[in-house]
Amino acid sequence: MVGAGVVGVAAAFGVAFLRTEVWIIGSLFNLGSLQNRSWLFPRITPMPLPFLASRLTNWLTQDWQLGLENANELLRYSYQFIPVVNAVNHVLAKTPPEYLIFKVSQLAENPFDWKLVKFASASLDEEFKSQLIQGFLFWRNSKLKAQPPSDTPAHAAAAGFWYLHGRQYKKATEAFAVVSSVLYGQEMLTLAKILTIFDQSITINYIATLELPNLPPEPYLRAPTWTAIKALYQVVENFNLIKNSASRSTRSLALNRALGEIKWILDQSETLPEVERGLIVGIARNWQFALLGITKEVGNISITKKVINPYIIGDPVIGKQFIGREDIIKQLEELWVSTRQLQSVVIFGHRRMGKTSILRNISTRLDQKVKLAYVNLLTVGNSIQGVGEVFMAIADSLSDTLQIPPPDDESLINLPYRTFERYLKQIETQLGDTGLIIALDEFEQIEELIKSDRIPKDFMGVLRGMVQMSPKIAFALAGLHTLEEMTEDYFNPFFASIIPIRVSFLERATCRYLLANPSEDFPLDYKPDALDYIYDLTAGQPYLVQLIGFLLVRRYNDQVFELGNKRDPMFTIADVDGIINQPEFYQNGRYYFTGVWQQAGEGSPGQQQIIKAIAPHPTGLDFNTLKTVTNLDFNSLQNALDTLSRHDVIIETDNHWRIIVELFRRWVINSVKLNLLT
Repeated sequence: MVGAGVVGVAAAFGVAFLRTEVWIIGSLFNLGSLQNRSWLFPRITPMPLPFLASRLTNWLTQDWQLGLENANELLRYSYQFIPVVNAVNHVLAKTPPEYLIFKVSQLAENPFDWKLVKFASASLDEEFKSQLIQGFLFWRNSKLKAQPPSDTPAHAAAAGFWYLHGRQYKKATEAFAVVSSVLYGQEMLTLAKILTIFDQSITINYIATLELPNLPPEPYLRAPTWTAIKALYQVVENFNLIKNSASRSTRSLALNRALGEIKWILDQSETLPEVERGLIVGIARNWQFALLGITKEVGNISITKKVINPYIIGDPVIGKQFIGREDIIKQLEELWVSTRQLQSVVIFGHRRMGKTSILRNISTRLDQKVKLAYVNLLTVGNSIQGVGEVFMAIADSLSDTLQIPPPDDESLINLPYRTFERYLKQIETQLGDTGLIIALDEFEQIEELIKSDRIPKDFMGVLRGMVQMSPKIAFALAGLHTLEEMTEDYFNPFFASIIPIRVSFLERATCRYLLANPSEDFPLDYKPDALDYIYDLTAGQPYLVQLIGFLLVRRYNDQVFELGNKRDPMFTIADVDGIINQPEFYQNGRYYFTGVWQQAGEGSPGQQQIIKAIAPHPTGLDFNTLKTVTNLDFNSLQNALDTLSRHDVIIETDNHWRIIVELFRRWVINSVKLNLLT
């Protein structure tokens, strides 16, 4: 309350202005007529009328909303600012914490004079004294100097709304932090933080990197505001896609979505509370301006027919769709391009890891001085003509690549070694400065042919001699086995001088890029968390990554063009779950799953036992537990673990051995339940 002494001082300084006779007449008037708005009320004096503050306090206590209406009427038709402030402060000071922010929120909703909100949190006495010499109308005619304190919950709540209205976000955040523990306090604190972040963000590059706080839980005090904030969150997500996506169609779709969200915010702006309306509208317009500035660059796209499925399953990935493996490609370039003597290599890894794709694509990275002849040895897996048939397959590929006629079939069948050696020497003389790489894919077929006695064991020795024949000719062998596992006498000498190159899983970034950009102008896209989810399921196994992408596109085409459903052209985690939880997925992926399982049945004993033991445990099992469960002795268990690790089936993490590919783990569990694994 403003004391009588202060009023007396005021009178001494400005009697002519204060019109004391009017004040006396007005004070005798029935104050109850205020509610009927039929006032004989003096409108030219700011001197507090007796009993006005107490009467307004009663109104505010009985009906806060109606009391605020009367308070605004007083401010509109009189200069009785001081009683209004004192009454509001008095009621707020006694308001229980659970109603405090709600009441201040109503106070800040379209007040006649925003200074009422400020002085609900600041010292009117101090401002009054400092401005007294300038006249009683200081709150209308001068800038307010007093800063709202946050010494009480009521002061802090009012200060928060005052500062938010004035776009002093840091101070608003500090004020709402004081009342963050009361009802709606955390909501207003989070709102102040979010608006602080948004107001500082005006460029696409900056907005795309924003780290936003989690939204507060419902129910909300300011529901329309949070609806707009959620829309702005979606805009930020689309900014990220516009900035970071390598797909033009993805950027275009994100641009359209972002502009649509902003238009909706602007169209609905009148529903927003006054405190933050101007702030949110300003943010939306700034972002709209930033987006319109890049509209021409991003372009537009519309999906009107089935999407051609760009993902490749089963066949090698060739051409522009071949993504990643830069480390291996560069290593091969160094061995075959940046040297005078070509170096032979063996490329190994488990099934469906991309070895064939590497061999089929490396030729595009070799200059004209190096030729590559590709041979798939699966074509001779059922050979009945022995080593001659193997040489026939190699000779045919060499002929196609170099346009040098091959030996006749009869010569290769009757004198395979001598005939093929002469052919290689003929090729060497015609190569000139050109080098030759003979790529033998599925090389484990040679081992199978030797073991089944369909080709002699000395084949590897002859092949080694051919490797050493000329610095212009080298071999690239691709298969499942590592050098260490080819321990037979006929393999050891051959691999002594060949460089091993391991093909393992794709990196996370490569996996994300492959999925999002399988072809030029791919019109569909992925939520970032969906891309991470696919990587977590596959560990970057190329075949499974391609399979998931293939099935997602097919799912989209079926939903939109077969069933006529409308949906966002962006894949989510739910879409991924929708395909991997179907039996069809594991049926389509059987070539990978069964290939890994069958390879585990070869070499070190106990591998399949270990896989079945680990499968029910996503985080794996330790060595001692595995020893107990599998009943393997120490050395056998260790050898089996080492083999599975080399084959990229399991990995040791925190002393626990776990299956690397989550989808393979699930396949094992399902197959065990169905008694499909023996």
